[in-house]
Amino acid sequence: MKINQIVLASRPAGLPAADNFRTEEVELNEPGADSVLLKPLFISVDPYMRGRMNDAKSYVPPFQIDKPIDGGVVATVVESKSTLLKAGDTVVGNMPWATRCVERADRLRKVDIQSIPAGYYLGVLGMPGLTAYVGLAEIAKPIAGETVVVSGAAGAVGIIVGQIAKIYGCRVIGIAGTDEKCRMLKDEFGFDGAVNYKTSQHLKQDIALLCPAGVDIYFDNVGGDISDAVIANINFHARIALCGQIALYNSTSQPVGPRILPMLLTRSVMVKGFINGDYKAIFPDAYKNLTAWIKDGKIKYKQTVIHGFDKLPEAFLGLFSGANEGKMLVEIS
Repeated sequence: MKINQIVLASRPAGLPAADNFRTEEVELNEPGADSVLLKPLFISVDPYMRGRMNDAKSYVPPFQIDKPIDGGVVATVVESKSTLLKAGDTVVGNMPWATRCVERADRLRKVDIQSIPAGYYLGVLGMPGLTAYVGLAEIAKPIAGETVVVSGAAGAVGIIVGQIAKIYGCRVIGIAGTDEKCRMLKDEFGFDGAVNYKTSQHLKQDIALLCPAGVDIYFDNVGGDISDAVIANINFHARIALCGQIALYNSTSQPVGPRILPMLLTRSVMVKGFINGDYKAIFPDAYKNLTAWIKDGKIKYKQTVIHGFDKLPEAFLGLFSGANEGKMLVEIS
């Protein structure tokens, strides 16, 4: 069977570009024992993938030159050679950017798309939702009445963080890159306030105005100047869940900012970097709670859906210009 796949053509220096990707036609083998043939429905693009484009040691192996990009995918089983899955089942798992693929059935999770939209399994009920839950509920441990600030608040993770914080009874301030996103956070997702970091002339002061009692929890998806401004407003015994640093992912040199460690020390601030794989023991509780909150209407979600397999590089690059509201997905027709 002939299929198309998208491979890493070259490693970017700084901001990735379309020519770092290449589409090629290859022959796909038939599924063997305990395997299934899959047709993707939705393919996820995520900021962490930028790090995998570098040949550098990290918590996840780098993409290889001339090999397919891979990531989260929701797919339909076309043909099964496994007793675990049958044709017509919908599954989620880590798969290549390809128009068809063959995977072992025991590496996939069957999901229900009748009561939950398929794309949610790559968003609020996927890696972003788990990330939000782990970082806030397990690491930051919010207490009712505290002030939570979320950077990258209009993204796949940030939207969920803010709503979980509201469930815990916290005051929530989001930081985003457009006035429209700031309005969305307040009007659609219940944030108490929001700051447009691109138009703010004095970000530290604007955060202070919205957080008169200081910042108790900072969920950091961005880093850079935004984090410098938030941490300047940090409270004693605050907690920082260090999730992402997208402001720095495309840097070609090491930027130097304010020296924040003395402030963290003297205010007894806890800073914890984390990855989901270290918290698998709480995934069942996370899925249970997130699903219940969705069904109860306590968590709403937003997806930016791009259509067409060939649009995958474009959708990925859009993450770095803020083209998405909520989770960025590519629907495969």
